[in-house]
Amino acid sequence: MVFFRSVAAFTRLRSRVGQQSSLGSSVRWIQMQSSTDVDLKSQLQELIPEQQDRLKKLKSEHGKVQLGNITVDMVIGGMRGMTGLLWETSLLDPEEGIRFRGLSIPECQKVLPAAQSGGEPLPEGLLWLLLTGKVPSKEQVEALSKDLANRAAVPDYVYNAIDALPSTAHPMTQFASGVMALQVQSEFQKAYENGIQKSKFWEPTYEDCLNLIARVPVVAAYVYRRMYKNGDSIPSDKSLDYGANFSHMLGFDDAKMKELMRLYITIHSDHEGGNVSAHTGHLVGSALSDPYLSFAAALNGLAGPLHGLANQEVLLWIKSVVEECGENISKDQLKEYVWKTLNSGKVVPGYGHGVLRKTDPRYMCQREFALKHLPDDPLFQLVSKLYEVVPPVLTELGKVKNPWPNVDAHSGVLLNHYGLTEARYYTVLFGVSRSLGICSQLIWDRALGLALERPKSVTMDWLEAYCKKAKASSP
Repeated sequence: MVFFRSVAAFTRLRSRVGQQSSLGSSVRWIQMQSSTDVDLKSQLQELIPEQQDRLKKLKSEHGKVQLGNITVDMVIGGMRGMTGLLWETSLLDPEEGIRFRGLSIPECQKVLPAAQSGGEPLPEGLLWLLLTGKVPSKEQVEALSKDLANRAAVPDYVYNAIDALPSTAHPMTQFASGVMALQVQSEFQKAYENGIQKSKFWEPTYEDCLNLIARVPVVAAYVYRRMYKNGDSIPSDKSLDYGANFSHMLGFDDAKMKELMRLYITIHSDHEGGNVSAHTGHLVGSALSDPYLSFAAALNGLAGPLHGLANQEVLLWIKSVVEECGENISKDQLKEYVWKTLNSGKVVPGYGHGVLRKTDPRYMCQREFALKHLPDDPLFQLVSKLYEVVPPVLTELGKVKNPWPNVDAHSGVLLNHYGLTEARYYTVLFGVSRSLGICSQLIWDRALGLALERPKSVTMDWLEAYCKKAKASSP
């Protein structure tokens, strides 16, 4: 489709001309690509044939083009740096950060519809962008918001499945169990059992994904209220947008908390396809497991300490700093505490990233939110000091490729400020957000007919023999 190529070309052009054209003019250019049709599914029906043809052409004309060399380090090092996955909804640049369909986070904040003038983007707008590559109008976002609200009813047996677990079970265990219980209503599973044609796979996948996105905030809020508020659940309010309603169901009706939730869901929604949760969702989906099974698997990956659980670890670590050193800790004292953490064999949570080599733009937009809304918050001030202290220490350590903060370094402090202090729950918020990106890509996986994922594995014996042979044959 012309639009996808145009955004990328436009971005490169703007970079080359040194910002000669303003963001305002780029916004007008992008919005001209948007249709007035408020039905998201009909938009996809128009886009899919063009993208199918594009993929066929790419394969027929360039299928044998090499994308790089695979080294032993890549094989034993978590496949870092190995290009091996098609992921349409976002692309992560090591120096620039994430782009959603070609748009950076600041650009998304500028062009996507907001609940209020100058406010944070509505997550529904980002969902439309991820699925279509087009910036939606306010009317399109409102229509999608209503559609999601109408899909949000959760059957009683889902709550019963969660209630069968101890209330002390980790929030992610309860959340993933609720998502698995939702699978009973999978439209894709029913259609597949009834012999649906492969070319139509995307249609029940779309229904499952939109239903799933609509229902996960309800399930997540139920888990929160069950664990921390004596099971006193709060009904959904269909008059509210996606982010505001989630905040409301959690029990937070402060206008600024609703704005934070809109921002949080938007920036956590997608981070290309190689991270654990996104890759897991794609991998399981490639077996034609329905979106509920795929997303539940993704959540189990997200729950790991090296992935989504990190946002929990950051706030706990920051609070340990306060407990030991006080809120008014100096930069010199903070530097000593950081070295103490590193010398004990631990890491400073919230710093470093598997791909990024600069400060995460998701960190920066949260920092801007804090400077605007809570500049005097003691924990935010501590986070600001860490931003000055930690990177030089990690650089001095010499073992870290990226000493800069990532998205997890900031989110917990913002949530804590508005009263959501239960750090163990934070990864559930991440999971709700990630449903937008994973489900958007699952729809395109089925629309494009992407294959079952099946990479080749080898043993150490094989690697040793191969490397020995390669060394002997080299000049």
